[in-house]
Amino acid sequence: MTTGLATGLDRLLAEPALNAPLRGKRLGYIAHPASVTADLTHGLDALIASGLKVSAAYGPQHGLRGDKQDNMIESPDFDDPVHGVPVFSLYGEVRRPTGPMMNAADVFLVDLQDLGCRIYTFITTLLYVLEEAAKVQKPVIVLDRPNPVGRPIEGLTLRPGWESFVGAGPLPMRHGLTLGELGAWFVWRFGLDVDYRCIRMTGYDPTAAPGHGWPLGERAWVNPSPNAPNVFMARAYAGTVMLEGATLSEGRGTTRPLELFGAPDIDARRVLEQMHALAPEWLQGCRLREIWFEPTFHKHVKSLCAGLQIHTEGPSYDHAAFRPWRLQALAFKAIRRLYPDYPLWRDFAYEYVLDKLAIDVINGSTLLRDWVDDPDGQPGDLDSLAIPDEIAWEEERRGFLLY
Repeated sequence: MTTGLATGLDRLLAEPALNAPLRGKRLGYIAHPASVTADLTHGLDALIASGLKVSAAYGPQHGLRGDKQDNMIESPDFDDPVHGVPVFSLYGEVRRPTGPMMNAADVFLVDLQDLGCRIYTFITTLLYVLEEAAKVQKPVIVLDRPNPVGRPIEGLTLRPGWESFVGAGPLPMRHGLTLGELGAWFVWRFGLDVDYRCIRMTGYDPTAAPGHGWPLGERAWVNPSPNAPNVFMARAYAGTVMLEGATLSEGRGTTRPLELFGAPDIDARRVLEQMHALAPEWLQGCRLREIWFEPTFHKHVKSLCAGLQIHTEGPSYDHAAFRPWRLQALAFKAIRRLYPDYPLWRDFAYEYVLDKLAIDVINGSTLLRDWVDDPDGQPGDLDSLAIPDEIAWEEERRGFLLY
């Protein structure tokens, strides 16, 4: 089967000009379950079958096989049972490649399907690989893949001192870059002396309908992480990921994780009414539907929750108008208005940060939480913080766009 889109992996396998220089070299392959060819062959299998020498593989959060369900569930090192190559965990005892891991290969191929959101940890893994490769002067090649949410920009820029595994650098929540473009920005932003290049895609238009970043109907979706089941989740994720820092359920333990939110002790209809009253312009581009759900695991397990589902899959979806970060912020604000004493913020260790609230780690500052909790805070106040960040990022990223 052939499609109009060829990813970096597809091109590396098909084009002698790209793969010939790598023959005879030991390749380190950083991948996860969505690192597949157009016919859904996993990249590890395809690279080895092509005669290239993969000497080691590396699994990011959730593992090379994507078997780890939740955050902060670490993956062990193991030997691949088919090919016998060592598989090192970059989300286990370490999150940054160690000396022995870097010694296991001559060239590093990064082939990770991203979701276009700052806190999705695969981009931090890319930064760490680039930094460690710079120290030992080994090349890094990103095999580029689509950003499934395309080019829109949204959210506050991460503030200095708030860097973490879910905050690699001063990016807004929705950055609108592919992984290959991000790699080039990392090299520039952090002044890395590393041999970096990107094997770019062909046939990719990040603005084309109906996918607006993902080639709907042209390419199969493979979950890059267990709770990323479709492109519609990816569209909502830059907002709904904030629920990981809240006591509300984000739908883990349901069949539509990170497309919905709720709790047993809220009135979803009143929340939606309050959202419309506060900032109806922040609800454009999608449909919100009142729902009931009962998570089978995670927050509010086996409890009936009232909530809202964010629908981005119907004819009412408007990609340019949809603003998931503002939508979710508005939901928090509505709940705070309706229930001033609601225990909204979850206090727990989040992605190895022990001394800050998770909602602040996610947003890269206290600004979002401060706005939600301020009784006098208005939608325009949050806009006045976010819009300058969004404008500045649109200018900064311009020189790194490949498509």
